[in-house]
Amino acid sequence: MRLHRLIVAFAFVTSIAMIPVLAQTKPTTQPAPSQTGGAVPDSKIALIYSEAFLDSKAGIARFGTLLTTLNKEFEKTQSDIKSLEQRIAQLQDEITKAQAAASVVDPKSLQAKADQLDQLKKDYQRKGEDAQALYNKRRTEIFQPLQDDIGKALEVYAKAHSINVIIDGSQVPVVYASDAIDITRAFIAEFNSKNPATAAVIAPK
Repeated sequence: MRLHRLIVAFAFVTSIAMIPVLAQTKPTTQPAPSQTGGAVPDSKIALIYSEAFLDSKAGIARFGTLLTTLNKEFEKTQSDIKSLEQRIAQLQDEITKAQAAASVVDPKSLQAKADQLDQLKKDYQRKGEDAQALYNKRRTEIFQPLQDDIGKALEVYAKAHSINVIIDGSQVPVVYASDAIDITRAFIAEFNSKNPATAAVIAPK
C-alpha cells in the first residue's frame, strides 16, 4: 500500500465522488394533480461536468490549492514509507545474493536477516494502513468545506438563472445535450471570482 500512489490518485477519486446529481430541493408536500389538466410548467435544465472542477488550469482554483496543502502535510510520511520500502528491497537483495553465493553462509546470520525482513514488511504494511487512514481523514477535513461551498453556490447559481434542475454529466450518462445548456465554464468562472484559491485551510484536529 503506497501512500505516494494514493496521493497521485486522489484527483480521480474526487472527480467521481465529489458532486452528485444536483437539483433544487422539492417541497415535502406536493400539490394534488389537477383532474382537469392544466398548463405544463416551464422547466429549465442545465448540464454541468464536475470533473472539470479539477482541471489544474481551467478548474476551481481552490481544488489545486487544497490538494497541494494536503500532499505537503504528508510529505514526511510519504518519505518515511518510501525509505522503508527501499530498505526492504535492499535487505531482500542481500538475502538473495547470500543464498546464491558459492561460499558457505552462516545460517544464523541469514536467519537474522530473514527475520528482520519479515518485521520490516509488517512495519511497512502497518505504516501504510495508518497513513491511508490519516490521509483519508485529513482529506475529508480539508475538502468537505469546499464541497459544501460548491453545493451552496450551485443552488444560488440555479436560482439566479431560473434553473430547475442541474445534471452532473460526469456521473450521469448523457446521450445528447446542446452546448447551450452546459454551464460548467460559466459556473467555474463565477465560483472562482467569489472564492479565492487562497482561502484558509482547516487545521488538523
